[in-house]
Formats: sequence, C-alpha cells, structure tokens
Amino acid sequence: MTLILGIETATKNCSVALFKDGIVIAEKEHISDKYSHAEQLTLFIQDVIESVNITLNNIEAVALSVGPGSYTGLRIGTSTAKGLCYALDIPLIAISTLKAMAFAMAENENSAVYCPMIDARRMEVFSALYCVNNKEVRSVRADVVCENTYSEFLENEIIFFGDGSLKCKEIINHKNAKFIEGINPSAKNLGILAKAKFENKDFEDVAYFEPYYLKDFVAGNKKA
Repeated sequence: MTLILGIETATKNCSVALFKDGIVIAEKEHISDKYSHAEQLTLFIQDVIESVNITLNNIEAVALSVGPGSYTGLRIGTSTAKGLCYALDIPLIAISTLKAMAFAMAENENSAVYCPMIDARRMEVFSALYCVNNKEVRSVRADVVCENTYSEFLENEIIFFGDGSLKCKEIINHKNAKFIEGINPSAKNLGILAKAKFENKDFEDVAYFEPYYLKDFVAGNKKA
C-alpha cells in the first residue's frame, strides 16, 4: 500500500488529495478568484490527513502539480511540498499540470487529441496537446490564440478545456473543435501518474527543484 499526498495550486483552485495506490481516498479543494492558497493549503492538508485517521508520518511521497500557472500559487505549493518532503524525509514527485488535466479528461471523454488550457492573461494561454494514451503531441507553450493557432491539429477532433479555453471558444471556429467548460486543475487528477512515478523512483531533487513557470513573473495589484 502506497500513500501519496497530492497538491495542486497552479490556478485558482487550491486542492489537496490523498491517494492509496493511486486511488483517491480523501480530497478537499476550493476555487477562488482571490487566490487564497497561502491561507488554505496547510489547513486542507491537515483536514485531509485527519479525515482518514492517519498522520503525516504515514505519507510516503508528495506529488506536486508543477505548472505552468500562477507564479504565486506555484511558489506556495512548491514551498509547502518541499517543506513536507524535508521534514518527513520522503520523495517529491513532479506532475505537469496540463498533463494531469489531459489524463483526467481522457478517462471521461473520447477524442483524438486533448488540449488543456490555462489562462495566461489577455489572449494568451498555457497549453499543450496530448493523444488518448497521454502521450504529448505538442509540447507546452504560451500561445497567443488566433483562429489558426491549432489548425494543423484540427484534422481530427480536439477537446479544448480549462479556464483558458473560455476565451478561445469564439475564436477557434472549426467542426472538429469541441469545448468543455467547468474544468480546473485538481489534485485528484495526480494519483495514477504519481503512482507510476513512485514505482519507477522518478523523484525530484528537493533542494534544487523549481516549478515550471514558463513565463517570467509580472507583479499586479492584489484583488480586494
């Protein structure tokens, strides 16, 4: 039996899940425009652990959604995950946020290609393309979306999803483009991918690990 704690803070969703052999046994998350991860994350971890009557000492690894996404959110998730790994002397597992989104979507929807999108301000999105077996078709990029951005892949059906897809729906007008709303990155999507990495001992160097920002940090006014 392998117990892995999953952390997702790349977007507006502050999310924690606990997995036993890759299966979710407890989870807690909250989506907020205020990005309240700093206030919520450690409390969510405590709640999830206590809900199944174990302690942090029972955790065998931490799986972290590593971006791309919000600079501040990723920093909070990373520092918390690294702190746990140091304190408990357990490995850190890094999972691409977009890859985990595509993996979860492929379990529920049939398509030739899956394109998870994370809002990156204005008409820009973080995106990548994956086929049904979660193999990367096109690597992660920051795309400025126009009607031709994904045209070379639209010979087959593509499912676009994630908060970045909302602003693309009216621009990408193609019979093979399908949009699914209400999809956000979630810690519950990390379990199977984390289990595979744990079994292969595919771990990060906790001392030097950094999340995948993709873009440089741009300071902005904090929302009231």
